[in-house]
Amino acid sequence: MNQSEMEMIFLQMITASGSAKSYYMEALGEAKKGDYEQAQALISEGDKQAIEGHKVHSQLISREAGGDSVGTSMILMHAEDQAMSAEIIKIMVEELIELYQKVDACSK
Repeated sequence: MNQSEMEMIFLQMITASGSAKSYYMEALGEAKKGDYEQAQALISEGDKQAIEGHKVHSQLISREAGGDSVGTSMILMHAEDQAMSAEIIKIMVEELIELYQKVDACSK
């Protein structure tokens, strides 16, 4: 696999992770408005994007395990950073949504 092909794979990871983060943050906005059903739907959409990014990442790991060196690049490090931050954002958003639900339940 040439460098250009590798960069395209890295960019697929970045795009998927960025989309996942956007869905998660949008879910938080919906929860703030009290629309928990829409918030959950957006988290599910974010999860689909995150899974796509993980699939691409898994393919890279499999290639390297098979002896096809992926190499290290700033784009790959950025892609992996974006994937990790999407996971962290999802965890935090889910926690915040749970808090919003508790506050709403107490104020009714």
